This record gives sequence, C-alpha cells and structure tokens, in this order.
Amino acid sequence: MRVRGVAAGCTALALVAALGALAARHDWGDTLPTVPLVLARACAVTADGHVSLNAHQMANAATIAAVGIRQKMPEYAVVVALATAFQESKLENLTGGDRDSVGLFQQRPSQGWGTPEEIRDPRYASAKFYGALKKVRGWEDMRVTDAAQRVQRSAFPEAYEKWAEESEVLAKALLGKATGAVSCTVSGEPEVRGAAAASGLADGINADWGTVRSATAEPDGLTVDVQDDRDGWRYAHWLVSHATDHGVERVLFGGLEWEAEDGTWSPIAGVPAAGTNRVVAKVFD
Repeated sequence: MRVRGVAAGCTALALVAALGALAARHDWGDTLPTVPLVLARACAVTADGHVSLNAHQMANAATIAAVGIRQKMPEYAVVVALATAFQESKLENLTGGDRDSVGLFQQRPSQGWGTPEEIRDPRYASAKFYGALKKVRGWEDMRVTDAAQRVQRSAFPEAYEKWAEESEVLAKALLGKATGAVSCTVSGEPEVRGAAAASGLADGINADWGTVRSATAEPDGLTVDVQDDRDGWRYAHWLVSHATDHGVERVLFGGLEWEAEDGTWSPIAGVPAAGTNRVVAKVFD
C-alpha cells in the first residue's frame, strides 16, 4: 500500500519547487495556485491501508464523502470523487489553477460549473461533481480514472488512477466501515472555543450532511444519536476530520475516545465497545 500526503517540514525553496512541478503537471504555466502553508501531516487514516494528510486535506475529504452520502451516492462514487480531488488539487481548496480553474476539483466558471465563489465552497463543488458523475452512463463499471475523466475532461486522462488506492482507504473510513480509523492531532491554540465552537460545529455538520435531525447542539459540544455502528463512525470520523477548524477537543463513540492532544483513539474504561447509540463531541472551553 502506498502512503501519500503533503510533505512536512518543507523549506520555502522546496515548496516553490513542489508548486512548480504541480503547475507543470496541470499546465498552469507561470501562474501558481495559492495553497495554505499548513504542511504537517496532522491526520492519519488507517483502513486496510494508510494515508497521511494535513488538517485542511482531511476536512475537505470528509466533506466530499459526507456530500456523497447526502446525495445517496454509492461508495464507488466517493472513491472517484476523492481520487479526482487528489489529482486536481491534492485535496486543497485552491484559489487558482489552469486558466480559470478553482477549488477542490479545479472546476471552471467559464465551463458552467458556477461562480468562482460557489466553486470555492467545498460542499457546492462536491455536489456539482457528483451531479455530473450521475450523468455519465455506466460510470459504476468504469475504472476510477475513466469515470473521473468523463467528468473532468483533463489533458491527463490516466492521472486519476494513481490515487485510487488512497481514495479507497479514505472512503472506507469516512463512510463508517472502519473503527477509529481517522486520527488527527490538533496542535496550537484552537481557532474557536466554547459556545461559538459548538454552534459552528452544529452548523458545519448540518451543512455537510444535510439537516441532521438527531444532532443536538450543547454549550460544550454536540451529540448525535445514531442507528448503528456504521452510522456512528461516519459522524465520529467527520468530527475528528473537522477538529482543527471547529475547535473539537474530544470525540466519544463505540467505547472509544479520541483526544486532540495525542490524536489517537483509546478505550474508555468501563464502557463496552458495542451497543452505543450516541456520538459525543466536546469542544475546547
């Protein structure tokens, strides 16, 4: 299994070189995209394979998966969407690219994908991708790269296939088919705290998943009542994936607890691993 991610600890020279190579691969010429200077591999996903991502990439991947589930797309559609975003933007919400391309999927306003502002919204961009994929006859039986290419019409039609394995790992975890599979470490001061963090967390989960009627916002976090383990791990992994941008300190589900400081899942003493029906998230106070 290959391990991919954005390299940690890059010097400024290495960053420029990497962006130059990325520009050449996407035919961006002399115009380089703007990317966040957050390069640490803050998150690890382990589900029959291993993928390392930074916090922004992980949050974007979780949103892509959630939107796919909300639109009732099968797992393979999520794999295709993730592989496409890996290739087009390395799962970063880019402000520029080839010609007028922007966002996770490098969609172009001039080609009818939406306004630049709309395309820069990961939820909107993901929904537009899935909508276009639905219109491709027989996409379910195509290779990842062929299905992606029918939507993207890239100058590099085989490029998406190299991300298929990583995307399968991510999809399995984010669709709730693996236990405690998303681990992220939150370092430094949280961007938001307390009631503001809890409110933003509730808004975020409802925006990604559609209105989650079982989600209850509380002053110190959020609870989500779930039907089964798969349902629970979908939400639990989403909460960990968005921990950095929503100030999440702890997530509890299935007899396990994730903590932001060490970034790992650990058994909760005296709590059984099976039979739980509620995901609990606590924000920094």
